[in-house]
Amino acid sequence: MAKALTLKLTPKQQQQLARIRDRDPKPYLRERAAALLQIAAGASAYRVATQGLLKVRDHETIAEWRRRYQQDGIQGLLIKAGRGRKPAFSPSAQRRSSR
Repeated sequence: MAKALTLKLTPKQQQQLARIRDRDPKPYLRERAAALLQIAAGASAYRVATQGLLKVRDHETIAEWRRRYQQDGIQGLLIKAGRGRKPAFSPSAQRRSSR
């Protein structure tokens, strides 16, 4: 059986995550903070992934958020620059090649 995820938070970390969960303008950060707070409260990653969030996630995604938070703090929860799908068409690239 897999070992349950745990997360020990200081009162300051807990306040910071609660503030992000409640007020951050980025929805993905609010979701990640909510998941971490639930893990810290003793919920399993599977329960958080399937029932604890508005959108169902894979439990390994929750575990990855926890790992990145433990390693890099709040910065680990941010989406890194250059991630995601690249645009299929870029008008600025079109202008550069036609010169």
